[in-house]
Amino acid sequence: MDLDELDRLWERHPAWRLLRARNAPLVLAFLGWQFIDDNRGAVAAGELVAALDDFLYAVHRTDAERYPAEPATYLDDWAGPESGWLRRFYPAASEEVHYEATPALERAYAWVQSLRSRAFVGTESRLQTAVDLLRQIVHGSETDADQRIAELERRRTSIETELEEARAGRFAVLDDTALRERYQQFAATARELLSDFREVEENFRGLDRSAREKIAGWEGGKGELLADLVSSRTDITASDQGRSFQAFYDLLLSEDRQSELTDLLEAVQGLPQLSVDRRLRGVHHDWADAAERTQQTVRNLSEQLRRFLEDQVWVENRRVLDLVRAVEASALAVRENPPRDVGLEVDQPGVPIALPFERPLYDPPPEVAVDSLPAPAEIDAAELEGLLSQRFVDTERLAENVRAVVPPRTAVALDEIIALYPVEEGVAEILGYLSLDDDGITVDTTDDEMTIDYTDAAGSPRRVRMRKALVRRA
Repeated sequence: MDLDELDRLWERHPAWRLLRARNAPLVLAFLGWQFIDDNRGAVAAGELVAALDDFLYAVHRTDAERYPAEPATYLDDWAGPESGWLRRFYPAASEEVHYEATPALERAYAWVQSLRSRAFVGTESRLQTAVDLLRQIVHGSETDADQRIAELERRRTSIETELEEARAGRFAVLDDTALRERYQQFAATARELLSDFREVEENFRGLDRSAREKIAGWEGGKGELLADLVSSRTDITASDQGRSFQAFYDLLLSEDRQSELTDLLEAVQGLPQLSVDRRLRGVHHDWADAAERTQQTVRNLSEQLRRFLEDQVWVENRRVLDLVRAVEASALAVRENPPRDVGLEVDQPGVPIALPFERPLYDPPPEVAVDSLPAPAEIDAAELEGLLSQRFVDTERLAENVRAVVPPRTAVALDEIIALYPVEEGVAEILGYLSLDDDGITVDTTDDEMTIDYTDAAGSPRRVRMRKALVRRA
């Protein structure tokens, strides 16, 4: 890094400004405790002001003159553009200001934590991790089939040798030092993941903000703006960051992986050789919460596309109505005394005259749904007539079914829920499950498929094949 770049960072980067601030200990101690240590998302302003008031009260018991300002004043200062350590916004369906930590606060807090002296610094486990990563890079990029077969046979020989040793009662057990070293590395990696999620969310939020700015200031054609916005949404998914995040999110949503992580964490927490951090007992749930907040930011960009289309359609419909009313008003004005000379001269009688209003209005062609997957003979196509009938689906009842089956911070496949609570309203009820998005309940789809059996209103058995949906509770 050259001198000019360091000068710019020293002047403009919020994390560096935080380290230079006079009240940096207060900012890091309070905001680190509130947001980073417990991996909290947005917090209401009233709750945060009350917590800071209690925090300052404890500080003033020993030093009454140290931080004399009011709690709300501190929060406004920390969220201002000249600071940038908190993000202040209004969430959807809320009239109260909320605060959220920024990646700059996360970086400054992590750097200050790295200054603390460590009684134990492990190196052996990190060397093994580095070697394992190199093996994955080399063998994962190998295109020669013979080389891959040789590597797999080497692994099989090593595993078979280890199995024989274990059957004979001869196997190596990690000592206390190796256990502490590996747990230290796991704890650092787990906290770094949470920090990285906040930065990824900030990057996605920047793309969402740029999309809103384009929509607000756009004066050209709708097609050009839509092409630009769809390209931005595609860039998020197709980028290295987007693909890596989606792979992590899919892996984390796996029920088998969630169960494995829970069992492993419980086993580690029970080891007497380790001085474990109790906050890491549910770190996989914290990962899921942070990933969900990042996914919500990406969904907001898609929501902007939908709102833009709806607004444009309303404006165009309003313009058509205004033109129609202007024509009607002109016709009523000349109804009693129509003009005799409209300036039209026809040299030959019988010349066909095509008026603009004689042309039919645009009739969009019907959409054609193409299913690239061959449907099995035993699976009947879903009857859509039930969707056209006036049937009421009680989404609150569906949400109660989900709460009764899905424990908090877990995800269950939709077909398993329907197996316990059979469908009563046909396809409309299945769609009702897919549209649930209330009180901590979300629905995500995967690339796998599932089949749902139900009985229609006439009592006939039906079957629907669809992408596998996971119903998750926060």
